[in-house]
Amino acid sequence: MTQEIEIEFKNLLTKQEYDMLLAHLPFPEDGQKQINYYFETPDRKLQNRQSALRIREKNGKYRLTLKEPFGDGLLETHDTLTFEEASLWMKGNPIAKKATTTQLHNLQVPLEELQYYGSLTTIRREYQNNGLIFVLDYSTYHNQEDYELEIEALDKETGLKAFEQTLKQLGIEKRKHLIKLLVSSKV
Repeated sequence: MTQEIEIEFKNLLTKQEYDMLLAHLPFPEDGQKQINYYFETPDRKLQNRQSALRIREKNGKYRLTLKEPFGDGLLETHDTLTFEEASLWMKGNPIAKKATTTQLHNLQVPLEELQYYGSLTTIRREYQNNGLIFVLDYSTYHNQEDYELEIEALDKETGLKAFEQTLKQLGIEKRKHLIKLLVSSKV
């Protein structure tokens, strides 16, 4: 599948909140490493359209993903990349891939204007419960560390209820999520 709708709720955490979530929820002991490489135009065309473009490296595989607003969630458009293709993107030579290039064209974002802006390395832990995916991330970027909770749901109401209930039960303050902070601070 090259496209999917994702409904997610995210919250930045303190180190203490992260540790508390690890202790109180059934996250696995070991996390999985992934690296996200972010792209944008010099005049912030993607950010101005509330969109983001990244390559995710996970288990030696590379996936190009464009996220853009869609209804209650995000429309994610994906293309698989080889190591060589991912390297070209990061060296400033983005190559057209069918699904993402079509969506970028629809957003009026020229492929040749895209530039590599930085990476985010994450150790991700996740588990599923009642149709929800609970995600706990520890990320490093630009010599900073961040901790984040994410809950993915099939619908907005169920996800929002689980998200707010989890924060309230554990006494966690609601905060802006990581990706917006990363993109706006780097570009």
